[in-house]
Amino acid sequence: MSAGTVEVFHRHRRVASHPRSFSAGFTTDDAHMPESHRRHAAWTPGRIVSWAAVTGPATAKLVETVLAARRHPEQGFRSCLGIVSLGKRYGAERLEAACTRALAARAHSYRSVESILRTGLDAKPLPDKAPAPAHPDHGNLRGPGYYT
Repeated sequence: MSAGTVEVFHRHRRVASHPRSFSAGFTTDDAHMPESHRRHAAWTPGRIVSWAAVTGPATAKLVETVLAARRHPEQGFRSCLGIVSLGKRYGAERLEAACTRALAARAHSYRSVESILRTGLDAKPLPDKAPAPAHPDHGNLRGPGYYT
């Protein structure tokens, strides 16, 4: 390594030479990546969300949520692609209903959506939000004025 160049040697033979980068993070030459990684490098979070949006808005929202929960969105690509692919097995309408339920339950994972579809919960209506329990009216409750 020099001030302007990085050279890679294998058994005393130079196999690569690149200009040195001072930017934060990794700089990888696509030619050095395995074929499977090169295909994935073309994916972007926006592209995956737009694939999910073909199914419906709840599916797109769930995929956005999964990607946003990761420090690096690329870490959520497999999960998101798995969610989108469930539409092939169960159909777009069922997938959209399952994603709606998963969002309501804050269950943001492939495994949760697959479980909802497998068990048929997507066909059941979402439960109404239960009202907050009312406090009984008796003398032991002091109320907020007691503490001021």
